[in-house]
Amino acid sequence: MAELSVDLVAADRKVWSGSARAVVAPSVEGEIGILANHEPLLAVLRPGTVTVRTDDGVALEAKVDGGFVSMDENLVTIVVDEIEQV
Repeated sequence: MAELSVDLVAADRKVWSGSARAVVAPSVEGEIGILANHEPLLAVLRPGTVTVRTDDGVALEAKVDGGFVSMDENLVTIVVDEIEQV
């Protein structure tokens, strides 16, 4: 099974980096669900909760206040303005 490589970055630090099964992010056009082999994308984030489901099934959640998410070749990069881990 293919997996995602995820980098979650705030303006001042790297928050989390690792492998994941899925990512859900709040874009301005609605929730985006990203699985391995998703088509490339770039989306603006609205305030909400980003969820990263790790390979072992743990759900990491963080409240974000804007930013963007990009996906290309199973690399997901989430850059946020403000973040609060839940």
